[in-house]
Amino acid sequence: MKNMLFPLLLLIICFAACKKSADVPAGEPQTTSDNAKKVLAYIHELGFPSDKIVENANEFIVEEDIIFPKNMEVPKEKVRPEQYYTGSLVSATNVTNIRLMVDASMTSMLSEINSAAAQWNAISGCSINWTVVTSGAYDVIIVNSNLGSGVCGQGTFPSGGRAGSTIRINKTQIAGNSFAQRARTICHEMGHNVSFRHTNWSAIGESSATPVPGVGGTDAASLMNGGQCGSGATTLSTKDKQAAVALYP
Repeated sequence: MKNMLFPLLLLIICFAACKKSADVPAGEPQTTSDNAKKVLAYIHELGFPSDKIVENANEFIVEEDIIFPKNMEVPKEKVRPEQYYTGSLVSATNVTNIRLMVDASMTSMLSEINSAAAQWNAISGCSINWTVVTSGAYDVIIVNSNLGSGVCGQGTFPSGGRAGSTIRINKTQIAGNSFAQRARTICHEMGHNVSFRHTNWSAIGESSATPVPGVGGTDAASLMNGGQCGSGATTLSTKDKQAAVALYP
């Protein structure tokens, strides 16, 4: 009897072990890891230096205010070397109605959000149109988030023809700013979600970027200058608007 039980026990153990292995999706961790590597390579291709990139479990944060999810769809097209943008735009269909969901944590700044959206929507000859919603379907969500001292907000670059899916605002950090400056922070992050980069890229340490054709040079009045929370321009500059028209006519 003992001689029969031993082979039977081995068979049961083998069956259980084989079944457990079969239940694990083969290659899934590797796929996730591979996409993260592609995202990181894309970030470097955009000209962001390694010391400006912070990695966490699900995303890369660049220059404290730009979010790159590790599972994002990396644009297949090469970055165009002549623009201050990512090389990946919101599609012509999607850009005309970008639904911005105001999370419950941000309803106290609904007026600032509406003010920021109105700036983008008022650009003559530009197809960018934000619709602020508080329920139902949406494309981008704006939420309150503790981003740490000195970080006012974060936006997400677009991918797959869609606007970046998330905007994070550090309400504690910007609470003491004026209404115009609070709206400025939100407007700035919305710019990232439709592909705008920082106008002052060189001054803040990025290795490469060049202007939208016909909209060259630095612009001290640009709302898309980085590192100016609480002190930067509160309205889109003439060049900001010209760049928006060039990218989204």
